[in-house]
Amino acid sequence: MSDSELCLQEIGKRIMDRRKKLGLTQEALAEKGEVTTQFVSYAESGKRAMRPENLLKISSALEVSADYLLTGEIIDKDLLILSDKLRRLTPSQVRTVEAIIDECNNLFNQKEITLLSQKRNGSY
Repeated sequence: MSDSELCLQEIGKRIMDRRKKLGLTQEALAEKGEVTTQFVSYAESGKRAMRPENLLKISSALEVSADYLLTGEIIDKDLLILSDKLRRLTPSQVRTVEAIIDECNNLFNQKEITLLSQKRNGSY
């Protein structure tokens, strides 16, 4: 099997997995994505490469980025915004933000541990 065939199968699997996670049939995805049911079937089986416009239609219908369908990597818009803001900071400011985030994580973890302990003791 060639690399391109393997890639198409991986993309197809991501399409199928996401469609099923959303509880959509192939017909419903086709309608939502403005493509044919046959196209969805071929795409999921890895038998057909997609033109860019169809990739965008399918990714939009599945509520994921085209990057996710192509690579499997989830691109979180909030993380992109945060990353852009961090790029504008000096290295010293970035280290300060990192320390604040670490402290917040510690506080959140302590709160979760306290809640779990209270649940076990029946005092929640």
